[in-house]
Amino acid sequence: MKTKKEKYCPEFLYKEIKMNREIINKKEKLISILKKYNNLIVAFSGGVDSTLLLQVANEVIEGNVVAVTAQSPIHPERETEFTKKFAKSLGIKHIIMQSREMSRPDFVANTKDRCYVCKKLIAEDLLKLASEMGIKYVAHGANMDDMDDYRPGFKAAGEMGIVAPLVDAGMTKKDIRMLSKKMDLDTWDKPSMACLASRIPYGTPITSKILNMINRAEEFIISLGFISCRVRYHDEIARIEVNPGDFERLFDEKTRMAIISKFKEIGFLFISMDLEGYIQGSMNRSFYKKKANKIA
Repeated sequence: MKTKKEKYCPEFLYKEIKMNREIINKKEKLISILKKYNNLIVAFSGGVDSTLLLQVANEVIEGNVVAVTAQSPIHPERETEFTKKFAKSLGIKHIIMQSREMSRPDFVANTKDRCYVCKKLIAEDLLKLASEMGIKYVAHGANMDDMDDYRPGFKAAGEMGIVAPLVDAGMTKKDIRMLSKKMDLDTWDKPSMACLASRIPYGTPITSKILNMINRAEEFIISLGFISCRVRYHDEIARIEVNPGDFERLFDEKTRMAIISKFKEIGFLFISMDLEGYIQGSMNRSFYKKKANKIA
């Protein structure tokens, strides 16, 4: 929260005005990019990025935007339900597409290229659907920050010709959250989301049983009022990541015992909490470590 001194400090006001101007400029650039498309399919996951992209695209090319959401065991059910409600609120055509990654041995083997395989399959299906509907372009909600981490899925989308308007407009995750807030989108402070397979260490085969365990575990923690969490799967061990500010609440005796009971019911034998808290992409550390050791 801004202090009274900050509100009336010329330097603070200048920074805020400059920041607002930058956000407005980026939104105008995004609008100019979207105006190039007569019609468009938006790959809509329900996350912060794709929600903003869909909202702006619908405003720019209203009546000619189709939202498509991939559905499979790797996608949390709550996210699919959100996409249905949001698309309905915009009054746009929304298609739930069954994705095929679980039928591919090169995906379920869970190598470092898992996301590449998955994204390429989804891109193929999206482009096929677009062709059948007479739509030339398919867009996804990648942003500038996706270029800083290990993102093989981003590479696959680019190779397949999926456009990334938010990247072309130079938008970072921070920009997208700020603009979403200014546009009164409820997702402006929504925690970052990733598919459930991202909770499984590379090399551990991905199965429907494991995905279901992770999904049930995370749904339970969220039902207790935690906004952001990850349940990382390590065979018999569940490693819980929550924001450090939630540590005390997680260790409340009643909450702690409820989690232990539920997780054992789900199938975990040991329940641990990561003292570092929730960190996006933490499972990529093993990949980077192996890569560094190889170079050394």
